[in-house]
Amino acid sequence: MTELHQAAAAGDLGRVQEILRQNECDPNQRDIDWSCKTPLHWAAAQGHTETVQVLVEHGARPCLRTEHGWTPAHSAAEAGRLAVLRLLHSLHAPVDQEDRWGDKPARIAEIYGHHDCVLFLKKAEIECQAYRKVAAQKGISVDDTDEEWAEQGKQHEDKPSPKSNVQT
Repeated sequence: MTELHQAAAAGDLGRVQEILRQNECDPNQRDIDWSCKTPLHWAAAQGHTETVQVLVEHGARPCLRTEHGWTPAHSAAEAGRLAVLRLLHSLHAPVDQEDRWGDKPARIAEIYGHHDCVLFLKKAEIECQAYRKVAAQKGISVDDTDEEWAEQGKQHEDKPSPKSNVQT
């Protein structure tokens, strides 16, 4: 875990700004010891909206996923961080992506009993999809794909399942 990860998790906005200003750490660095979470995942999970805003302003990508396919929106949904979810949605972050098991942030919020988040996310999913469609029509680039995670998914699909090796 880098110092930026720690400062983001703690909500130490001043330290986060200092680290980013001095280019001491990549805001998109994944922590392999913690499921490949980025500083943005940590800030979102802890409900640090100002830290989330600063990280995104400094290039943190809200589409990046953990090893299980969670975006920062999933992390915020698990913890019931409605203000963070609202902020991510206002920044056109993907709040409608499925994790490795097919669960969107709304489902995660539902599992953990965060009904206000569920209601918001159900509406936000529709708006997110509509925005992508309009952006595509207008030729506007939308940063909603974690290329590294997508590539890992393809590698898993290419490997034969253990059952396919069993001879009958």
